[in-house]
Amino acid sequence: MQTRIKGDSEVGEAESGLVIERRFTTAGEDAFDVFDWIEMDVEIRNPDGSMADTVEGVKLPSGFSGVPGKVCAQKYLRKAGVPKHLRKVPEDGVPVWLQRSTPDHERLQTLDAGNRMGGETDGRELFRRLAGTWTYWGWKYGYFASEADARAYFDEMCYLIASQRSAPNSPQWFNTGLHWAYGIEGPAQGHSFVDPETGELEFSTNAYEHPQPTPASSNPYQTHSSAAQSRLWVFGTERRCCSSTAPGPVPTSPEFEGLANLSQVVAAPVVYCPSSR
Repeated sequence: MQTRIKGDSEVGEAESGLVIERRFTTAGEDAFDVFDWIEMDVEIRNPDGSMADTVEGVKLPSGFSGVPGKVCAQKYLRKAGVPKHLRKVPEDGVPVWLQRSTPDHERLQTLDAGNRMGGETDGRELFRRLAGTWTYWGWKYGYFASEADARAYFDEMCYLIASQRSAPNSPQWFNTGLHWAYGIEGPAQGHSFVDPETGELEFSTNAYEHPQPTPASSNPYQTHSSAAQSRLWVFGTERRCCSSTAPGPVPTSPEFEGLANLSQVVAAPVVYCPSSR
């Protein structure tokens, strides 16, 4: 991943953006096609060993067989509130493939009330939810040099997560992309973010559009004020890779004094782990 200055810009008005080099994927091909997919039933048990629930027909890459698949199915696949029918939400300047989705209420009305919502049962839904949200916000904040680079980032991230070469922290698996992929909302919880259009600090009107899925950390760069937490990228541990779901330029406020170079880090929501190549 590198920064490119676009050569067709006027002198003094050069545009910059991230150029994403493909390492594992090919343009125009589905990143998931290279994996062998398995189907498994997962039992979810209570602490006393009694049966709590069963998730049937979970589809995951073969590398998730055994414990990884059980953890993914039990804890990370969204269990409820996923509409059976979705529609894209058009936005100026956002490519169709990257537009967020919302429930298609007209089509949902054709289903019985009890069948209108469900959960994630396919790893591709989960992986795309994560990678798509990161790509969407990267696009909204102007990180990528071109649409092709945004697509390369999306495809590469899908591959990295599906192959278990890279993974975010648990709160990302739980929360990231629920609004982008399914239009799921919830009561506002005081989450703050920097508006990509105005550069001003704002508060999210619902729980899932701008979640702050950051774990407790001893990282010296992490702070917990509403302004700083909305911007600071929390470093993963044990070669895990984490990102803020609402990246952007580091605000010029006292809380960020001396952290000007952090924008270089925030611009790369997930880094390649040394063991992934």
